[in-house]
Amino acid sequence: MANEARVDKWLWAARIFKTRSIAADACKNGRVTKNGVNIKPSHIVKVGETICVRKPPITYSFKILDAIEQRVGAKLIPGVYENVTTPDQYELLEMNRISGFVDRARGTGRPTKKERRSLDAFIGPSLEGFDDWEDWE
Repeated sequence: MANEARVDKWLWAARIFKTRSIAADACKNGRVTKNGVNIKPSHIVKVGETICVRKPPITYSFKILDAIEQRVGAKLIPGVYENVTTPDQYELLEMNRISGFVDRARGTGRPTKKERRSLDAFIGPSLEGFDDWEDWE
């Protein structure tokens, strides 16, 4: 059981990011914080510390249980960190998932027929009865 590790290696080894370079980029771009302060990829983290990782739309919080630098199997991850993310962050994720098709990402192209029908079903009932603007005058 290690006592300390580089944060970019730990994020990769704990399977929070797919590659170490993605973890390092997240640190460089200010998406990884400790106590509200942005940390560099070379920052040393210790057992018992809590780090926050912002993956839009939510911010995950992880308490370090084991400071590892070598990637381990997925079954061993519960011994590496404890997810202490607040429930309101997960509510934000759920709300974004539900309404995700309304705000389409740039470059995803036109909506499919199924997506458009879902969009119409979501927006349609709230705009019912507003077809005649003459009634407002």
